[in-house]
Parts: sequence; C-alpha cells; structure tokens
Amino acid sequence: MAILTEEQILLRDAAKSFVAEKAPVARFRKLRDAGKTHDPALWRDMCEMGWSGILIPEEFGGSGLGYFTLALVLEETGRTLLPSPLLSSAIAATALLLGGDEAQKSEWLAKFASGEAIGTLAADEAAHHAPERIALFAARDGADFKLNGKKVFVADGGIADVFVVPARTAKGITLFLVPAGAAGLTRREVHSVDSRNFATLEFKDVRTSEILGAPDQGASLLDSILDRARAALAAEILGAASQSFDVTLDYLKTRTQFGQAIGTFQALQHRAAKMFTEIELARSCVEAALNAIDKNANDIAQLCALAKARAGDLWHLVSNEMVQMHGGIGMTDAHDAGLYLKRARVAEALYGNSAFQRDRYARLMGY
Repeated sequence: MAILTEEQILLRDAAKSFVAEKAPVARFRKLRDAGKTHDPALWRDMCEMGWSGILIPEEFGGSGLGYFTLALVLEETGRTLLPSPLLSSAIAATALLLGGDEAQKSEWLAKFASGEAIGTLAADEAAHHAPERIALFAARDGADFKLNGKKVFVADGGIADVFVVPARTAKGITLFLVPAGAAGLTRREVHSVDSRNFATLEFKDVRTSEILGAPDQGASLLDSILDRARAALAAEILGAASQSFDVTLDYLKTRTQFGQAIGTFQALQHRAAKMFTEIELARSCVEAALNAIDKNANDIAQLCALAKARAGDLWHLVSNEMVQMHGGIGMTDAHDAGLYLKRARVAEALYGNSAFQRDRYARLMGY
C-alpha cells in the first residue's frame, strides 16, 4: 500500500465518513426501487465536498490533486456502490486536460469542478468495447463537421450536459465536444442490470466545430483518455471488491453450522485467503497505474491495462464467492450480495473487459 500524504489521508477519511453516513448501500437500494438512476441531492453534496474538482487545476476552480487522490475517493464510493457521475465527469475533464484548447477548458472545466455541468465519454458502438472500430462518421461541412451514427452504453449518458465523442473522419479518428442539446442528437436511457445510468445516443447530422486535439489524429488521444478511465474505474472496483470481501469475512465469522463458525472450515479459509491475496495484488497494480499517470511515466498504457484486467478478475472472483459463501440468502434480493455481483459484471465490461486488457497489455509489451 502506498504512503499517503496528510492531505490525502484527510480526504480519504472524509470520503469514508461521507459514504457511511450519507450514501450507504441502503440509499442505492432505495433509489433502485424507485426506478431512478441518479440522485441530484447526493451529487450536490459530493460537489460541495470538492470531489468533482480533484483533477481540475486551481485556475479553473478545482484542486488539481491528481489521479491517485481521485482514486482514494472512488475506492470509498465503490464500497457502497454510490451512484454518481463522478467517474464519468472526471473522464470528460481528462479529455479536456489532454486535448482541449484554452477556450474549451475555460468553458467547461469550471462547470465540471462545481458540478454545474456533467460530462462523459461516448466511445462504444457495439456490445463489446472496440475503440479501434469506431464507425460513427463525421463529414466536414464548411467550418463544421456533421456527425452521423450511434453510441451505446454511454455511462451517465442520460444526465450528461456534454459528450466527448470520437468519430471517424476522412483520414483517421477525431474527438469532438457535443453538447447534450445539440440539434439532431437524441438520447435514450438504457436500463442496466446494475441500475446505474447509461444511455444510447443517436447522431443525425449533428453539427459541431468543437474538436479536441488535431483533426484525424485523435486515436492516440482517445487511448490516453481510456487508459486513465480504466485506472480510475479499477480503483472503484477495488473498493467494491474489498467491501464484498469484508462483508463475506464477517459472515464467515458469525454464521454457525454443525455447532461452529463456518469460517473455521479449512476449505472456506483457503477460499478467503485466495480472495485476500488477490485484493492485495490488484491494489499493487492499481496504485502503480495511478502513480504512473500522475508522474506522466512512459508505461502508463501498460500499467492501466494491467490494473483494469487484475481488478476485473478480482471482482469477478469476490462477487461470486460473496454469493456462494452466503448460501441461500446470497441468492435473494434481500441481501446486498446480488447488488455487488450485478455491478461487478457491468464494471468488468466497461472500457474493456479483462480479455481486452490482457490483449492490449500483450501487444504493448511486444508479444
């Protein structure tokens, strides 16, 4: 485990207290039962805590504390499955920080920092994550471009105010900023198994002149944005998997069978030990990726792919074990195990599943 600064410790502890008091799993369950996917009051409280501005430089109203610090908060929000656009807006802010010009940063970053606006990345177009196969086309029309096509499974797409949209142009990939109210853009909220906010976007002659980076040269920029998204999501997964393990371990200590706690059975001890070691291994990978991002190291892509792969495999294991070790009650909606398992399956696929990440890691390493 990395050594934290005093500021990071204070922020992590504040996040831990916040989610325990204001955003326990019970609040997420209540939101789900009401058929809602977003809690505006909770989001306002998070913004007032300064979380929405962690990545954003001070000149734009943020704190500029970096990805490792953001991950400390995401790990705590992951523990209680807190539904918020924190990760999505951080990814949109990342896109602006890496590819935006001064006018674009001035227009949006302060709004992201305050929570006045929510941004998100709209990258995927099919059931499987495949950023190299983007088909949404942007044709030049005078000083503007006209976008036609579809994006699917857009995280927080139903509540976002602006989208970062990669599109295929004449000679490559170009990234665009598209406001949610743009003419010709329609969005349809999608019910996901984990009861979080996703949407499908359809573009019909959507005009925009807002380009991130250089035209036709956005593939590497998109990769950089996605790498940071994967590392941040891996931190959230790490928190959720750790909480799943903690809940399961408590159950092993208190559930009795044949006159003794089931945690005394050697077979279950071995399975618990396996989960513990996998959590520690994943934590090392996630922290390495986040530190590489903050230091702008030359192995960011490899470490982010590794972190997402390890985190996805970890939560798949732990969410399954959580259900199985709780026995019959783990199969019911009355217990939280099912909520964690459903969120695990969606998070595993988001921005590329473990198979995608292992393939990316192998290619980057020259295999």
